[in-house]
Amino acid sequence: MPQAAPQHPARSPDALLGWMGGLADPTRLRALRVLERGELSVLELREVLALPQSTVSRHLKVLSDLGWLTSRREGTQVFYGLAPELDPVARKLWLLARAETEEWPVVRQDQGRLEAVRARRDGAQRFFAGAAGAWDELRAKVYGRAFGTEALLALLPPGWTVADLGCGTGALVAELAPRVRRVVAVDQSAAMLRAARKRTASLPNVELHEADLAALPLETGRCDAALMTLVLAYLDAPLPALREAARILRPGGRLVVIDAARHDDEELRRRMGQARPGFEPAALAALLREAGLVQVAARSLPPEPGAKGPGLVVCAGERPAR
Repeated sequence: MPQAAPQHPARSPDALLGWMGGLADPTRLRALRVLERGELSVLELREVLALPQSTVSRHLKVLSDLGWLTSRREGTQVFYGLAPELDPVARKLWLLARAETEEWPVVRQDQGRLEAVRARRDGAQRFFAGAAGAWDELRAKVYGRAFGTEALLALLPPGWTVADLGCGTGALVAELAPRVRRVVAVDQSAAMLRAARKRTASLPNVELHEADLAALPLETGRCDAALMTLVLAYLDAPLPALREAARILRPGGRLVVIDAARHDDEELRRRMGQARPGFEPAALAALLREAGLVQVAARSLPPEPGAKGPGLVVCAGERPAR
């Protein structure tokens, strides 16, 4: 007996008409031909097709809605590619359309631009693969080293008031002032403050105070954050200064302390004029807790290349929210 013809699942006419409609545009056909070779970002596809980004994005949406494309996000970019599991009927339509567009001059132009885009991408990948070991030094030679600090300082909320306690000649004050609402700088050395005033004369949001760090002339809760950089090792009694730093913070405000790591170089201590030979991280953290701060954490920083000192300790804590 003759065998019955194979039965195909019934399809809605809308599906067939949708697939045909998706192919009924020369720009979409060009995009599909390019994306069949591999995924591209919207910007790369715009370059290959030599069309405005708005035009490319509009056609990509049509093709995606009809199931011709898949997409994924990587950072701020979206990458598109031909869907790997096309419906068999849709694939037949596509193979026919691809064959009929093979000799279009614009398709050959797209192919040339696609090769250039892929070569540039592959070249960048080869560059970073070869440069990974020396990338930091290469980048520093070209761009310098300050941009990392600039990026971190830009994270500071611009509405903050920040205290620099033991500000010295005002180097850090000058870095902070353009990025926050106000910098309150305190030092007990008149000579240091004269240098700080000269350095910050053009900065209207800086106020300088000559005062003992254990008796700050600032109201309670005035500051959002406070810094003590290479200060505590010069004080006979660090705890009163830490308590004052905690007092001027708003609830939830943060104190950051950077100081010398504990060392046994007595000659260095005398040369630097330090009252004590630095701090162990645990000892510095204990002082911040005794001053009333919470969420305290401390760690050692190794000496920078070329530095002659023993390294540093950084410790931070918060004033309790209540």
